[in-house]
Amino acid sequence: MLVVALTGNIAAGKSAVTERLAALGAVIIDADVLAREVVAPGTPALDAIVARWGARMRTTDGALDRVALREIVFSDRQEREALNAIVHPGVELLRRARIDDARGDGADVVVCDIPLLFETGLDRAFDCIIVVDAPDRTRWQRLVTHRGLSTGVARQMMDSQLSAESKRARADFVIDNDGTPDALTVKVEALWSALRARAAQAT
Repeated sequence: MLVVALTGNIAAGKSAVTERLAALGAVIIDADVLAREVVAPGTPALDAIVARWGARMRTTDGALDRVALREIVFSDRQEREALNAIVHPGVELLRRARIDDARGDGADVVVCDIPLLFETGLDRAFDCIIVVDAPDRTRWQRLVTHRGLSTGVARQMMDSQLSAESKRARADFVIDNDGTPDALTVKVEALWSALRARAAQAT
């Protein structure tokens, strides 16, 4: 089984790529989905977040207030690192369990979508790495227009990650998501063929 990491800076279009890979037959393990499970109401991670940053981190229904937390962590590196220390161990445990499940189900290719792959030092744990990239201006517009972020928050989120250039240099495959949806589909289909070939060699 080939275990692949997929990463890229915020708003590069990772979800669009993973959706296409899933349609082609890849098993997708999304770090953002795992992170939501780790900080669900009643979890130790959510309790730790509230203990550090206060009761305002909970919404009225007891869930994590992601907007309030984002305003803190993306403007302060130390706070961001503190959050990562709370959330990432639980995410990693869940990821390993899901990879084991996929292996037990006989999957050929597992793609782990990990936005902070390089930032958290997880890049050595995978058979190969895919980086999804898009021009800075395009990513900024997506954050402001499609996600409704302020220009300042959008810039903070972009600046909090490693440069796209450094990530591209460490990738086995790069998908430039700078064209039409149809063009992206063609690129992902070619990527899928390459991943299947590698998976066949690994067996």
